[in-house]
Amino acid sequence: MQEGETITSRDDAIAEFLESAGIGRDVTDAALEIDAALQAWRRRMNKRELGTAALRAFGLDAEIDLAQLDVLIAIWGPSNEFGPDKEAETMVATVAARLRIDPSRASRLVSELIGKGLARRAVSQEDARRTIVELTERGHAIVAAVRRFKFLVMGEFLSGWTEEERRTFVPLLERFVAWTDEAHGVGPDRFADEVAEIADQLNRRCAG
Repeated sequence: MQEGETITSRDDAIAEFLESAGIGRDVTDAALEIDAALQAWRRRMNKRELGTAALRAFGLDAEIDLAQLDVLIAIWGPSNEFGPDKEAETMVATVAARLRIDPSRASRLVSELIGKGLARRAVSQEDARRTIVELTERGHAIVAAVRRFKFLVMGEFLSGWTEEERRTFVPLLERFVAWTDEAHGVGPDRFADEVAEIADQLNRRCAG
C-alpha cells in the first residue's frame, strides 16, 4: 500500500474512475461487495471443502482426488450441471468440454480412473469407429454417494431460506454465471478508451 493510501481511498479511486465511464457509485459499491463475496467463495471452492468432506466421509480420499472426482461426474453427466446433451455417449473430448480443461489433461485423468477400475472405454453403439468412456459400477456408486452427500448438506442449508428467496436467488445466480462466460471479452471491446487509459497509467507508474 502506498504512503497515505487506505483501502477506502483505493475503493474511492475505483468509484471515481468508473463514474467517468458512466457507472454509478451505487453500482460500484454493489460490484465491490459482490467481488469480495466471490473472492471468499473462490478461496473456499479452491479448497473444495464439500467435495473433500464427501470423499473423507466415505473413506474415498485415499482412492481418488478432487480432479478425478470431477471427471467421474463429467462422465456421468448430470443434466443440472451440463444440460441435456444431444449425444448420450461420452468421449474424452466431451469430458474436456464439460470441465473446460485441456483434452490431454482430460485424457490423462480418464486413464487414471480406468486404471483404478472406476471407468472403462467402450465402443460407441452409434459409430463403431468411435471410443466412448463410461463409468463402472463402482464409479457410478461413488458419484451417486458424493452427490447425495452434497445435496443433503446443500438442501439442509436452503431449507432455511424462504421460497421467495430461493426463487429470487437462482435466476440471478444463473444470470451472473452466464455473464462470466462473456466477461473476458467485454473489457477490450466495450471499454477501449478506458482500457487504454488504464494501460497508460500502468506503464507510467511502472516506468516511474
